[in-house]
Amino acid sequence: MCRDKAEKLEISDEIYVESAATSTEEIWNGVGNPVYPSAREMLAKHDISCEGKRARQLTKADYDEFDLLIVMDHNNLRNSLRILGSDPDQKLHMMLEYAGIDRDVADPWYTGDFQATWDDIELGLEGLFDRLGVE
Repeated sequence: MCRDKAEKLEISDEIYVESAATSTEEIWNGVGNPVYPSAREMLAKHDISCEGKRARQLTKADYDEFDLLIVMDHNNLRNSLRILGSDPDQKLHMMLEYAGIDRDVADPWYTGDFQATWDDIELGLEGLFDRLGVE
């Protein structure tokens, strides 16, 4: 969604986006699972391809590689801090923080409501791009 928004705003050459898991649940024998079918369907409804995308785990090296590390919920935040060790440069943020909302992104794994998740992420991305000064 972030990459798609950057492309639509014609700034994809200025923003590099990756996704990484904070657990190993979607990684088996060193190989990451593809995007979950229901998530893939939701993305396809919005003409967003996730072809070839496979899960990978966050690494300590990612902290130096990226300017921002955005998590969807408090479990991801806790796991990220465990993997990274600390956040001295304040790079780690909750997605809905950018929308001025203090809660987790709705988790479709438990609710089955991928639309609520989409809506939450869209709110967070609008706030993030506003904060980055992109209109």
